[in-house]
Amino acid sequence: MGVSKISDLKKPSIAVIGLGYVGLPLAVALASNYKVIGFDEDEVRVGEIKAGFDNTGEISRIQLGIARLRFTCDPSDMANSELFIIAVPTPVDKDAKPDLGFLISASKTVGSVMGRGSIVVFESTVYPGVTEDVCGNILSSVSGFVSGKDFFLGYSPERINPGDQTHTIDQITKIVSG
Repeated sequence: MGVSKISDLKKPSIAVIGLGYVGLPLAVALASNYKVIGFDEDEVRVGEIKAGFDNTGEISRIQLGIARLRFTCDPSDMANSELFIIAVPTPVDKDAKPDLGFLISASKTVGSVMGRGSIVVFESTVYPGVTEDVCGNILSSVSGFVSGKDFFLGYSPERINPGDQTHTIDQITKIVSG
């Protein structure tokens, strides 16, 4: 890698996709040390956050006011990001099967703006194989890049317990595999 010490590593610009009860706290926490852009396709949600209101109750108006990050609904605003963290919901359908619709949509969006060398980490709850076989293939198809060569995948299990004000994002250990 050619890096002699950790301080020589470049801080990546980060895009957090999905500004719900997982993505918004993550974006706010990361923004204290990194250049972060928060993306959500829900214009109402982004408007509320920009106005200082988080309807999930995870982030206070004060925290939003002092956070050093941008919020957007425009995918092109993420084009200069090097690390993408996808934190969208994965609900179950009426047959109790995972609905990957939000994940597929987010993968298409990221694939359309990511550059060569990007890292894409999924923080949505998924079953084994989804990160590589579903999301990785979508990213490759949309971007034209090869996973493991032109871009890299990672997975970080969702560790946030919504509403728990004691074990917040800055108090829990983050696990990432790649």
